[in-house]
Amino acid sequence: MTTFPISGVETFWWLPVVVMFVISSLTSTGGVSGAFLLLPFQMSVLGFTGPAVSPTNLLYNVVATPGGIYGYMRERRMLWPLAGVLIAGVVPGGFIGALARIYLLPDPGAFKLFVAIVLAFIGARLLLNAFAKTAPVEPAQRRNYEIRGMKIDVKRISFEFQGRRHQVSVLPIFLLSFVVGIVGAAYGIGGGAIIAPFLVSVLGVPVYVVAGPALATTFTSSVAGVLAYTVYSAAGFAHGVPLHPDWPLGLLFGLGGALGTYAGSRLQKFVPARAIKLLLVAAIAVVVVKYVLEFAGV
Repeated sequence: MTTFPISGVETFWWLPVVVMFVISSLTSTGGVSGAFLLLPFQMSVLGFTGPAVSPTNLLYNVVATPGGIYGYMRERRMLWPLAGVLIAGVVPGGFIGALARIYLLPDPGAFKLFVAIVLAFIGARLLLNAFAKTAPVEPAQRRNYEIRGMKIDVKRISFEFQGRRHQVSVLPIFLLSFVVGIVGAAYGIGGGAIIAPFLVSVLGVPVYVVAGPALATTFTSSVAGVLAYTVYSAAGFAHGVPLHPDWPLGLLFGLGGALGTYAGSRLQKFVPARAIKLLLVAAIAVVVVKYVLEFAGV
């Protein structure tokens, strides 16, 4: 058994690796990060409920996401102007979100209710996505996912994808990412699972274009969140309560997540995406009901 210093968690060193390998193998096939399920595991199974659980969750993203970002860059599927605007919003939002976690949600019960609300949104999004009808894609288009002609000015981002020119406004994207940065840092997720459906359903960005910038945003906001919690901890904002990540625990989670994400990309072709998403929705529903009942004292 290994005792992790910041969290006080006592468990086998290999358990975080195995758990996140399994979780991320499933969640990556559904197109989402495993961080949203990692936090309930840390709180309800490992008993890690202090403020440091959020940056430990963010550390998972820091380790687990770079491989996916590199993949999108190699395939020229990274819409850098969109990623830049999203990052510009989530970074300052992350520093504010860390303060919100410290001062507004220090109580484990209140924090679990906050987690239940965020999970309910993600679960609803997954449920809708599982039954959404997708338009047929022509074979010629299926072979070309490269993003071309990227341009940005103070008002809009434009780009060409699969023979069509697309434009999106900068201001709503920046405001969305700022709010998501606050929520993501307080919870301990990068925010890509919240940003992506808004970009697709409201702003009309093609789903294949959203994935790369959302992943880059998750990585950057997670780095900002870890930095914010570490700085606030060094400054004594929580009066001696640790705020920085439990580094060994977070790195082990990240290692399992990186391996699981790769495995999930291989597994996806053999398992129906709808089945995976419905399984994730069921898991989320159990956690949401549990945390709401705990908050209500039932």
